[in-house]
Amino acid sequence: MRTTVGIIGAGPAGLLLARLLHNAGIDSVVLESRDRAYVERRQRAGILEQGTADVLRAAGAGERMDREGLRHDGIELRFDRRRHRVDFPALTGGRSVMVYAQTEVCKDLIALQLQEGGPLLFEAEALAVEDAGTDAPRVRFRHEGREDALECEYVVGCDGFWGVARKAIPAELTQVFERTYPFGWLGILADVPPSHDELVYARHDRGFALLSLRSPSVSRLYLQVPDGTDAEAWSDEEIWDELERRFETADDWRLERGPITQKSVTPMRSYVHEPMRHGRLFLAGDAAHIVPPTGAKGLNLAVGDVVTFARALTHRKETGSAELLDAYSRTCLRRIWQAERFSYDMTTLLHRAPGATGFEDRLQLARLERIASSRAAETDLAEGYTGFPFG
Repeated sequence: MRTTVGIIGAGPAGLLLARLLHNAGIDSVVLESRDRAYVERRQRAGILEQGTADVLRAAGAGERMDREGLRHDGIELRFDRRRHRVDFPALTGGRSVMVYAQTEVCKDLIALQLQEGGPLLFEAEALAVEDAGTDAPRVRFRHEGREDALECEYVVGCDGFWGVARKAIPAELTQVFERTYPFGWLGILADVPPSHDELVYARHDRGFALLSLRSPSVSRLYLQVPDGTDAEAWSDEEIWDELERRFETADDWRLERGPITQKSVTPMRSYVHEPMRHGRLFLAGDAAHIVPPTGAKGLNLAVGDVVTFARALTHRKETGSAELLDAYSRTCLRRIWQAERFSYDMTTLLHRAPGATGFEDRLQLARLERIASSRAAETDLAEGYTGFPFG
């Protein structure tokens, strides 16, 4: 099998890249180790930055998002039983975010790919990327019980942290930067309408809490818990009681309870792999970088990566110049490090570290007071949350 671009991974990054390349007249093949049903129900991100929503629309994948997604023009910060709303459009020249689950993005892109695009092979396990440093890389994969090779001009690894793409970059050429946090998020899905019409980020002496949603009838909520926590060790009643404590306000706001349909614990870490390119192999998304979920940046960073690659390859096709491809890693990393910085700032602003001192508690409250009282500080948060420019 032969193609111009071999894409490993049919998450939102790989699927969007295939769509962007198709629209530019560049052929590709997508290899996905899981079956279609798994990809379409894999719960991950739910917040799309302004730029991500715009890219999906431009790619022809925004119709259902605009019909069923929920535009959010702000978030609420809670601390010291106080409430402060951050108004995104007023602070960013009209930018906002869209609540639209990753599962739905994948469904839309899969449908388009199967209808109009190149081959999308499910249950096709990538085994290795070979000859990445040459002009003729290939992906060895297993599909329908047989091993095969996908001959490519370029390979893009959208196969996540545990995938094979990153392993094809020689260790002596790489640098890794990472930080592991001593807490995680206990997340739940609940069949109950959200208790607030925008996301609520709460800083509390007992730990962080987040009120989010997946639809007008399904709530997504999170609690900061110690690293290594077993989700099943928490009863439903204990979860709701703890959420109530952490979201408490001085007014009459109330948290609505409902049946919990899913529980899981997400570890918190920051990770960046440099460079993101070796020869004709390019890394995108979690294959190259991970952010703690506090800033809602993971999926959006992956979108920025594949937009950058698609633009660079289109430029090569139209002009013959490899200048943008050669700059891929540098271009992506500028945006990635700003997102890493923003996600770290949000995490340390809102989470109480084990053994935190009174001094550190006061600093957190002072930082939140600054955001609530300074338009400049509030604007910095709003600009970061709604997204840094692509490229």
